[in-house]
Amino acid sequence: MQIAASAVTMWTGACLVIGGCTAIVGVDKPYHLADGAGGGSGGGGGAETCTPEEVRCAQNRPQTCDEGGAWQDEPECPAEVPLCDDGRCIVPRSCAKMDAICGPRGDEGCCGSLVVPGGTFDRGDAEPRLATVSDLRLDRFEVTVGRFRAFLSEYPASWPAVGAGAHPKIPDSGWRAAWDANLPVDRAALSASLHCEDPYFSWTDEVGEHELLPAACVSWYVAFAFCAWDGGRLPTAAERRYAAAGGDEQRTYPWSSPESAPEPDESYAVYGCGLDGSCEIADLQPGGSRSPRGDGRWGHADLGGNVWEWVLDSFAADDPIACDDCAVLTPDTNHMIWGGGWRSGKETLLTSAFQERPPNGHFAGAGLRCARAR
Repeated sequence: MQIAASAVTMWTGACLVIGGCTAIVGVDKPYHLADGAGGGSGGGGGAETCTPEEVRCAQNRPQTCDEGGAWQDEPECPAEVPLCDDGRCIVPRSCAKMDAICGPRGDEGCCGSLVVPGGTFDRGDAEPRLATVSDLRLDRFEVTVGRFRAFLSEYPASWPAVGAGAHPKIPDSGWRAAWDANLPVDRAALSASLHCEDPYFSWTDEVGEHELLPAACVSWYVAFAFCAWDGGRLPTAAERRYAAAGGDEQRTYPWSSPESAPEPDESYAVYGCGLDGSCEIADLQPGGSRSPRGDGRWGHADLGGNVWEWVLDSFAADDPIACDDCAVLTPDTNHMIWGGGWRSGKETLLTSAFQERPPNGHFAGAGLRCARAR
């Protein structure tokens, strides 16, 4: 499989589908909108009037109506409760029944979502290829077995609605009706799909010792569906690489700084167990086990190592000269995974490294992390 020093092709301002954009058409079965999916009643203040003490969400920020009938912004939702729903900040639904058990000390919420300030960075090698991303939130940890169990418990009611999980600045980037056929038909089928590459899968059919391990063996379609259900979306390749590279710091590894790029070792990332043929599921570690030493610029854990992560984009060979909030969306082609994994070599930990995979594939070394609106 290919590992490249430049990421996927991205075009400015819209989704690109080679041969023309594909419309989202047709609804041939009931679709289930996720309650608490963020955004609430939407809207952005201005001269719009309201009833005093009324509340809503605007751009994932709570707003209240003052005595004069005008909308007023409340403080931004913090990392621990990063979603605005019905005028209040809440945890994503995958953590609604979970205690703060994640992180290196076991005292952090598993759904903590940290702000990645937008900006521009260079994805080029021989020539500059600048990509700009807007502010976003990116989950601090990869999605765990415990979080995925909440999704499975509601399945198939947790199927996404048409248009769910869209990037707010990329048209037609939400769920498409044509993708329904790529989801497991019921809960039993979904559970069975998580037992891939025996004995290396992290999933257990009953609650057990793997709840803090990254969920793996998920296809791109299931990863997309999970993030949409959880009030988020898959990050684009540009966003994922930008977060790992520390934006304009252009980090070689997520833990690097502009002044130095320490070579990987087991204190920074979980990787390399399969190189000598002795890999075991015990080599996969709970999310954040190398935090804070291996964290990225903005505090995200495991941007290098543990499991590869699906992104929104399809695979393409070259980057454009410029890219603003964009992604490749090409039907029926391979997609991309980023970040390296527990069974991969140290070269996969580079912030520029990715592999292409079929979106229907299930791999014990590939999981997911969700992005969210700021």
